Amino acid sequence: PPPKVEEPPPRVEVRDNKIEIHEKIQFDYNKATIKAESNGLLDEIVAVVKKNAHIKKISIEGHASAEGEAKHNKKLSDDRAKSVMDHLVKKEGIAKDELTAKGWGIEKPIADNNTPEGREANRRVEFLVIEAEVTSKKVEIDPKTGKESVLEEKKDVVHTDTGTPTAPVPEKHPGKKPGTST
Repeated sequence: PPPKVEEPPPRVEVRDNKIEIHEKIQFDYNKATIKAESNGLLDEIVAVVKKNAHIKKISIEGHASAEGEAKHNKKLSDDRAKSVMDHLVKKEGIAKDELTAKGWGIEKPIADNNTPEGREANRRVEFLVIEAEVTSKKVEIDPKTGKESVLEEKKDVVHTDTGTPTAPVPEKHPGKKPGTST
């Protein structure tokens, strides 16, 4: 028999109340313009969303590394999250009321900002499930036949709050004394 060909792991999957993407959405440098090379990844994200009907609302969250000015990074991460949301609504047909977008800037690092690898990991867009329908069933199994019968079924919508980004703090200018101009 021919050797079994292992399929590569999925680039996009639902895990622990988030849609995990194992590649990054690429943007033009210092802009919120999505690069064409990310279209395939965005298509896969949409396919996963549509396949998982229990997902009712997603928060698209932009993050930045600590390089550069915090205020700029906050705005850029917010603009990028909104750009992804616009793409999903306008080009992929996802309902706008099923999405929110916000930028966190440097507030939620997942790696050390003192290393190039850490800074790269911190520059990301995340897709968090903030509203999902959960079905719980109470079942009974017939001891003779092993058949399952549903005694009770309940559907609930679970909401998750991912928080609100803080307002950017004005940059401090080293060597400048308070109360002086220049």
